[in-house]
Amino acid sequence: MHIDTYRWTESEGWDIRLSPNPDINLVLVCAEHPYFKEARCYEEIRAFFPAAEIVGCSSSGNICGDLISDQDIVLSAISFSTTKISVKSTLIENDDEVERIVSDLVREFSESKPKHVFALSDGLSISGSDFTKTLNTLGVPVTGGLAGDSDRFNTSWVMVNGPAKRHQIALIGFYGDLKIAYGFSTGWREFGPERRVTRSVRNIVYEIDHRPALEVYTKYLGELAKELPGSGLRFPLSVTDSSSGRSYVRTLLGVNWEEMSLNFAGDVPQGSLCKLMKTEIDSLIDASVNLTNDLHLDASKQDSLCLVVSCVGRRLVMDQIAGEEIEAIQSILGPRTTVFGFYSYGEVAPFDPAVCALHNQTTTLTLFSE
Repeated sequence: MHIDTYRWTESEGWDIRLSPNPDINLVLVCAEHPYFKEARCYEEIRAFFPAAEIVGCSSSGNICGDLISDQDIVLSAISFSTTKISVKSTLIENDDEVERIVSDLVREFSESKPKHVFALSDGLSISGSDFTKTLNTLGVPVTGGLAGDSDRFNTSWVMVNGPAKRHQIALIGFYGDLKIAYGFSTGWREFGPERRVTRSVRNIVYEIDHRPALEVYTKYLGELAKELPGSGLRFPLSVTDSSSGRSYVRTLLGVNWEEMSLNFAGDVPQGSLCKLMKTEIDSLIDASVNLTNDLHLDASKQDSLCLVVSCVGRRLVMDQIAGEEIEAIQSILGPRTTVFGFYSYGEVAPFDPAVCALHNQTTTLTLFSE
């Protein structure tokens, strides 16, 4: 495996100084600039890498090496020695059709099941909960993320062997004798009593313990309640699904003062148990350090790729300290591992082998080596 990274800026253009390279198998692109939406952006990348699968998405910040950047485009050009890849994609313009359309796409892998799948999706127009739930039918581990749009939350875009589009999803299947390690870290801790979600519809929670959900939230936030929904990023919700017993984090995205309801970045099932969460910056970094130490194994002995997908809410909470988290990940993995990824509107990672789930306020790592 050989990996090179490149960058585009509005002032300098691409820093790629090479002839068209037919040996590159896969190009991953992360973008926090409107140029990504233009057809010319894809056409330029395709001219550099004529034989590659080109897949990427808009972001809420790009990660390349130990640096976080905005207002630019970064790409990772990967040449595999023995690994084969297969890319599937489709558009989902009606959110009610997510499960059916994703199921149809997943069946395209039925004749040759990949070892691992990396998934990307529009982060605003497509239900991340329905997307990940349906991916469970693949029966293989799935990691990835939902495309971002900085902190604007207007539109998000996915590129798959053509100009970037809204409403698009992409699945990259990896085949062969490659080593893959993956996981997610949170660093958040629960506080307060455990409560039950007594009325919710998908990602909107109306009642907790038969009381208006917003009333319950504001009680614990105190003066910070005046700053909702922004202050809610610091107080996500721990949700335990009553059917599976699994717990996951949900980020508060919005509030409705008239309905006294809460809007989260992922489904919160009615009947689930929940607790508020809080953290210290050091706890977030420590969680990622521990995860990286658990995963890196012998990655430092060979060229490897570490795909990082981290939550935009996590970045906003950490602010300028977010760079320390990425620096720590790169330092542990060493110079022979290329760290690459983006800040997202939702992270995809398994709870258990062959189980796919949507997370918020996490950092997810997927480590590849041949």
